[in-house]
Amino acid sequence: MRLTIFWERMADHFGAGYADSFARDHVMAELGGRTVHQALDAGWETKDVWRAVCTAMDVPAHRR
Repeated sequence: MRLTIFWERMADHFGAGYADSFARDHVMAELGGRTVHQALDAGWETKDVWRAVCTAMDVPAHRR
């Protein structure tokens, strides 16, 4: 998954104004105790980060 697609999906689910805030502040066990930004900076694949967000935040199937 391209990074641009990842951020589009984040904005679609959380809203454009909240997606980046969530990605900077919300620490998730699914990402090994990292935020989205930390996981991406650490080299995690965007598809794996998106799957973790979907699991942690109960993203509906039609948005996955």
